[in-house]
Amino acid sequence: MEEKEKKKGIDKTLLELSAGSIFWGIVCQITLVWLTADKAGYSLGLWIGVLMAVASGIHMWWSLDRALDFSQDSAVKMITKQNIFRYVAIVLIMAIIMLTKTGNPLAVFLGLMGLKVAAYLQPFTHKICAGFYKENV
Repeated sequence: MEEKEKKKGIDKTLLELSAGSIFWGIVCQITLVWLTADKAGYSLGLWIGVLMAVASGIHMWWSLDRALDFSQDSAVKMITKQNIFRYVAIVLIMAIIMLTKTGNPLAVFLGLMGLKVAAYLQPFTHKICAGFYKENV
């Protein structure tokens, strides 16, 4: 496989993962916003969480892409360091939201879990996105 094609495939997968996270956010927004008293806080928290999920996916892709250029030991150390960085960033953002009462922290967590849901939805988002790519599924 040519390097250019390999990168192109990774970018498509990242797009599909991001689309799944955004789809999760839309579903949670439409269905669950009616069950909360603070609709603005829920919505703001949810979309902050979705943005964190998309940013985490991008950061994971970037970290893994860079790690492929290193030896096994160096790659493991780098990936571990990047994982810790990502988790610390998530904890800091959650702490800021909880301290400032900017949004609903549970809704932020729900939006962040969109990354997990998007991983399971990836085969479906791939089929949908493949139509935009003009490729066979």
